[in-house]
Amino acid sequence: MTILHRDEHLLVVSKPPGLLAQPDQTGDPDVVSRGKEMLSDETEGAPFLGLVHRLDRPASGVMALARSPEAARELSRQFRERLVEKRYVVAVEGTLQGIGAWTDYIAKPDRQPRLVDPDHPEGKRAALDWQVLESSSAHTLLQVTLQTGRSHQIRLQAASRGHPVVGDDRYGASDSLPDRAVALHHVLLRADHPARPRRETFVAPPPTHWSGVLTDAMDTVLHRMLDREQPS
Repeated sequence: MTILHRDEHLLVVSKPPGLLAQPDQTGDPDVVSRGKEMLSDETEGAPFLGLVHRLDRPASGVMALARSPEAARELSRQFRERLVEKRYVVAVEGTLQGIGAWTDYIAKPDRQPRLVDPDHPEGKRAALDWQVLESSSAHTLLQVTLQTGRSHQIRLQAASRGHPVVGDDRYGASDSLPDRAVALHHVLLRADHPARPRRETFVAPPPTHWSGVLTDAMDTVLHRMLDREQPS
C-alpha cells in the first residue's frame, strides 16, 4: 500500500488488489489497519482513521481515510451528497466503442449484490457513464465515472452486458489475473479538503499486473491520461 497524501486531517493511499478495505472476521490484512501502522510514528496510542468509502477486495486504487472524527463527517457528507468525483479505469472482455451510460437496479436480498427489476422492493438505482479509451479484439479499456456507488456496481453492470471485468471470474470472466485481482482500478479521486478551502486531486496508476492485459496502444492512452490529471 502506497501513501499518496498525508497531513493531519487526511491519509490518501493507493490500495493494491487483494487487500480488504476494513477488518472483518477473516483477520486478513486491510487498508485501515495498514494505515494505522503507517501513522504509528506520529502518536503513542492507536491513531484515529475513519473509513469514508470502500473498494472491492480484488479492485485497486485511490482510497481516502479521515484522520479525525470531524474530517470523517465532512468527507462522508461529500460522498453522500455526490460532491466527490470518482473515476475508474476498467479493462473488460470483448470490444466496445464510443461512449455510453448504464442504468440498472441492484439489491442484496441474500447479502450478495445482484441486478434486479426496477420494482424490486430492495432495488437501488445504479448509474454510471463510460467512455472507451482504447480497444483490441480481446479487451476494451474503459474510463468509468460513477453517478451512484452501489456494491459491485461496475462489475455487475459490465458483466450483465456481456463484458465482464478482466479477471472477475465471480461474474463470468474467462481471463484471470495474478492474486485473484480484477482489472478495476480507482484511478482518480477529486474532493474538497476536509479542513482547508481547496479542491484536492489524487491520482494512482494501475498495478503492474495490468501490463499483461493492456496493449501498447492502451498503455499509451492510459499514461497520457495519468499525466494530464496529475495535480500541478
